[in-house]
Amino acid sequence: MKKYTLAMLLCGVLANAGGFSPSIQSYIATLKSEAKQANSSFVDFNAKRGEQIFTSKHIGKKGDSISCTSCHGNNLTKNGQNATTNKIIKPLAPSVNKSRLTDTKEVQKWLRRNFKDVYNREGTALEKGDVLYYIQSK
Repeated sequence: MKKYTLAMLLCGVLANAGGFSPSIQSYIATLKSEAKQANSSFVDFNAKRGEQIFTSKHIGKKGDSISCTSCHGNNLTKNGQNATTNKIIKPLAPSVNKSRLTDTKEVQKWLRRNFKDVYNREGTALEKGDVLYYIQSK
């Protein structure tokens, strides 16, 4: 019975990370390790928590009330627009923009930059993983 439960758990974890490219899967594994170190009861990332992180408003680095949706919009399958520069942002959803979530360095750079813009700090491993699961679900 224990082997069956462990196998089912492993399948669930792999299924959640399965939609990611191999390099992003490796990054997700690193984030999971960091999240487990920060909280020993951590089990997995969660797209619903990621959606809450992505859509909640905060006083950003420029003093304005901002969320990730301020630039990326509520529909990640559509273009967004940078709230400061007005630059068009291609869809974030990997389902319509196959180049999204494929390059680990790009993902790390934009997570770092966007968390600092919206939250005035770097995101935690848990927050980053949740947001990645949310974006991947689109």
